[in-house]
Amino acid sequence: PTMICKGFMKPEDICAVDLDGNQIAGTKKRTSEILLHLTIMKHRPDVKAVVHCHPPHATAFAVAREKIPQCVLPEVEVFMGEIPMAPYVTPGGQDFADTVVPFLKGTNTIILNNHGTVSFDTTVEKAYWKTEILDAYCRILLLAKQLGPIQYFDERETRELLELKQKLGFDDPRFHNDDCDLCGNSAFREGYKEPLSEQAFGQAPQFPGYLQGNSGNNDDLVQSITNQVMAALQKS
Repeated sequence: PTMICKGFMKPEDICAVDLDGNQIAGTKKRTSEILLHLTIMKHRPDVKAVVHCHPPHATAFAVAREKIPQCVLPEVEVFMGEIPMAPYVTPGGQDFADTVVPFLKGTNTIILNNHGTVSFDTTVEKAYWKTEILDAYCRILLLAKQLGPIQYFDERETRELLELKQKLGFDDPRFHNDDCDLCGNSAFREGYKEPLSEQAFGQAPQFPGYLQGNSGNNDDLVQSITNQVMAALQKS
């Protein structure tokens, strides 16, 4: 249902619709974003469940339009692979739902620019699981970037993970293209793969520590902070 906090929902609030979006059950009006779910199901007959939400860390990437890198974490490589970003369209209509169509054959998880995420699979649990992995991954990337540059797998390490993925029965576009860049997203190549840009993240603060490689004078910094603290104590 639209216009209701999900935490306050009751069983009788749940809406049911047919594959054309016509409401067939429920006392409250169904959400307009059901068209996103139905469009995915129509283009992917194997999909039985779609989860659309706004997890904060993944949505931060959506707002910054920062591409999600590959070849960083084994779990992401094996269970997810490339995560494309759909262009922004005002939510609610069929034009919005259609933004994901070009990406549906190669992934089960998509970031919606300036909006949120959508994941899909054969069950609700599997679809939700992909959303959870994505948001945890984005949080790890944000934390790791504060410590220094992201370290990527080399070709050997990546091929070992792809072999494991194939043994487990998961598909990946890289299985079908011998000449592809194993760690370069096929649709989007900028972002974390490149040096940290001031345009994307803002200028880094100029102080000693992890981000500056401890290049400053720590003794001077400690003395400056001590002086400020003592001055504040004397005033109190």
